[in-house]
Amino acid sequence: MVFPSGLPYTGLGMSVLVTGGAGYVGSHVSQRLAASGFRPIVFDNLSRGHRRAVRWGPLIEGDLADQSQIIDAIRRYNVEAVVHLAAYAYVGESVADPASYYRNNLANSLNLLEAMRRTGVSRIVFSSTCATYGVPQSPTIDERHPQAPVNPYGESKLAVEKMLRWFGEAYGLRWTALRYFNAAGADPNGETGECHHPETHLIPLALDAASPDGPPLRVFGLDYDTCDGSAERDYVHVSDLAEAHAGALARLRSGHPSIALNLGTGRGATVLEIIRAVEAVAGRPLAWEAHPRRPGDPPSLVANPALARKVLAWSPRHSSLREIVASAWAWRDSERRRILASAHPAA
Repeated sequence: MVFPSGLPYTGLGMSVLVTGGAGYVGSHVSQRLAASGFRPIVFDNLSRGHRRAVRWGPLIEGDLADQSQIIDAIRRYNVEAVVHLAAYAYVGESVADPASYYRNNLANSLNLLEAMRRTGVSRIVFSSTCATYGVPQSPTIDERHPQAPVNPYGESKLAVEKMLRWFGEAYGLRWTALRYFNAAGADPNGETGECHHPETHLIPLALDAASPDGPPLRVFGLDYDTCDGSAERDYVHVSDLAEAHAGALARLRSGHPSIALNLGTGRGATVLEIIRAVEAVAGRPLAWEAHPRRPGDPPSLVANPALARKVLAWSPRHSSLREIVASAWAWRDSERRRILASAHPAA
């Protein structure tokens, strides 16, 4: 049996601790791991995740600030590897409150790595970010691009990458850092999707704006050096990201060395292009209004994903803008119907 990416199937029931597995990306990763033969053990404090998103393995309601809870979970479930997704991930929030980002993203990651070292777990896939690169110095960004973050979120993730490298040198930790570009979309089968409170991601906000009586979408900056003046990002479908995590685990289990990889499509889409794509899927115009740039936002972030394609045989299969928006729209509609049904159960 092989992964869709072409890598050999090597899950064989291996227990994998998935920190942040009740969140948006984490729930999709857990789904993909289970389908690939791994056993996802979700570790989440549910501060930003959702209990109902944990459907493919047990949930441990714990906090990474408590190292003893991590150690207990690893021992109880005979964990052999970790996928570390738990983090705060809002750029604007990180600029306003950097202390919480260093505490949650960096200090708690150190707790996790120390718990792994104490229990002999030596493999980890880390959810990193393109925000570690800062302002791009080339049209597309490969892994050799200088890492110079322009916000505390990116700096906290870069600091964890550096910890991974030194833990590898000193203690034999083997790691893969996956630098996401913009995660978007929802599971094509409708089993899980994006649900943040408050919502800050562009596509869900644009879908809200396209709904009857939805609030106008706020567009931050129309004076960037892009094709239409709005900020440009590389949107990759969350199911494609999830597949890369399964491939990265398989690669580590096969004995390959540590590595950092970009996960993106190599194509950018501006905010105004997203608006047009949402209007096409929704079949109606959406209201939007211009606002000044937000601090800490680079004008453009587009991946060069060639290395991930080479070492993971990974290629985004669901990441056309149309499929991303259509899957997000379908998930939003199913959630609306679920909420209505729960509020008005059948007699």
